[in-house]
Amino acid sequence: MASITLGGNPINTSGELPKVGSKAPNFQLVKTDLSIATLADYGGSKVVLNIFPSIDTGTCAASVRAFNAKASALNNTKVLCISRDLPFAQKRFCGAEGIENVENLSDFKTGSFGKDYGLEIVDSVLAGLHSRVVIVLDENGNVIYEEQVPEIADEPNYEAALASL
Repeated sequence: MASITLGGNPINTSGELPKVGSKAPNFQLVKTDLSIATLADYGGSKVVLNIFPSIDTGTCAASVRAFNAKASALNNTKVLCISRDLPFAQKRFCGAEGIENVENLSDFKTGSFGKDYGLEIVDSVLAGLHSRVVIVLDENGNVIYEEQVPEIADEPNYEAALASL
């Protein structure tokens, strides 16, 4: 269990992030067209998992915008923005913002992604949502970088995540 903060107040997650050097757990997430995406769908590409509580908060929206701006310059890399938001909300946000370089995926059906990756918030008003995390995978699905953002209102370290590529 990771201990993070929300507005300076301690909150907890369901477990620990996958460690650098480990194989990332498989997932089944919902795309904005309601089809299913799995980790195997991204095999052969490097993958940045930008994970957050909700697209409808300022910091989460900022992270999607920031990764979208940087994604077009990345070679053989997919940026996946993952939350428990409904796919409709993700699609609405990206359409309104003109975001085209990242892919939004939803864990709304089962929440199993948050549990399997150890990042589901288990207490506070955000219980059930994902904590703010960035995980970077190599072409074989191995974890090469992970960051659990300690204060959920803060943005992740974009430069460190992208430098791991």
